[in-house]
Amino acid sequence: MPARLREPATLFYLHECSHQDIANFLGISATTVNNRLHAARAKLKERMLTMVSETFQAHGLPDDFANRIGRLVATRGEVIEALFDPHSLPDLLTELAVSDEKNQRAITVQVIQRPGRGIVRGIIASPMDDVPRGATVLNSFRHTETPPNRDTFKRAVKLLAGSRPRHGDILRPLETGIKVIDILCPLVARGTVAIAGEFGAGTAVVMEELVRRLSGGADRVSLFTLVQRWKDEDFSYAAELKKDGFSEGTVGAVQTFFFRASDGPWTTERLAELASVDTVIHLSRGMAEKKIYPCVDPRTSRSKLLETKAVGEEHAATAERVKQALCLLLDPALAETADPLILRRARKLANFFAQPFFCAEPWTKRPGSYVGKADALKTCSEILDGVHDDLPPEAFYFKGGIEEIRGGTEV
Repeated sequence: MPARLREPATLFYLHECSHQDIANFLGISATTVNNRLHAARAKLKERMLTMVSETFQAHGLPDDFANRIGRLVATRGEVIEALFDPHSLPDLLTELAVSDEKNQRAITVQVIQRPGRGIVRGIIASPMDDVPRGATVLNSFRHTETPPNRDTFKRAVKLLAGSRPRHGDILRPLETGIKVIDILCPLVARGTVAIAGEFGAGTAVVMEELVRRLSGGADRVSLFTLVQRWKDEDFSYAAELKKDGFSEGTVGAVQTFFFRASDGPWTTERLAELASVDTVIHLSRGMAEKKIYPCVDPRTSRSKLLETKAVGEEHAATAERVKQALCLLLDPALAETADPLILRRARKLANFFAQPFFCAEPWTKRPGSYVGKADALKTCSEILDGVHDDLPPEAFYFKGGIEEIRGGTEV
């Protein structure tokens, strides 16, 4: 039997796919599927019935065809769950097609999480309530090119984050031991975090470091990692994660989700689309070019804890002073006319925020460091107040707390 007839016949008789499923899978119309199945039946009738099973086994579809087929197990608004062979899961950020028999169309799904046991979670552009449990889900093997819009992202965050602080609840900070995050964009206990990383700014590294530091805690936190395309090519983000030993799904108190992000810089307008999360950690190429790792941009990262001053007046005031100093340093026009002493202190602050990570130890050959929020705040205030004017800016680079900085520097 020729391939054009064998493929729809195998999908229909062996894999129990509907006409619409086969149309979506093979990229042909439902009418063409019906015609080819009719022709395939005519061919089969020419052979002995006992030969049918052997014919399918000898000339069936490639093995990966069967592995591409999953089943819908649950829907919640824009979020769907599908079950696949655990050994042949779709990659993160690939597209799936769910067959909507009622409306004779394919619904496109973007894979955002693989929590385990063969389950994958994905999002769609609008709620889906009329597709029955058990419907066919097909893996396209294509990575998605379309980021979710603001409303879809907002609804997905609400559905996926679980129990969160309610209106009127006192927001509590969740200490990470990462200086720049705890000072300038602190995380909310039981809250949500968007990691908006530009290409080459260490998005996966920051995500993994947060997972390792927070997974053993009692407060749940949801990380929404927004991923740009790998250069100008298609990407397999799941493969990159597994290659480097990164986490995915739910690890202790932390759950991670991955969304496609538009390529290019994160503008103020684009960052505003993430207003539904409690904290935005913006990782910029500009900070990477200055070799400040993690590449958290102090000008555009934010936290509801600071906006509402739930961190306390002292923290909020110190964070604002730090931000102003770093903005002065990062703006060439302002830096050119700034007081040299103020600019020197700003460089110390930027270098102070460069910090070794535990997950990056194999590459940096430096042990990761944990600096408590109180110590980090105190050191930032001291730098701004001139307490450490005797130290050069280089002394603060890629270190932990002030004790390590002073201990490794001869004055």
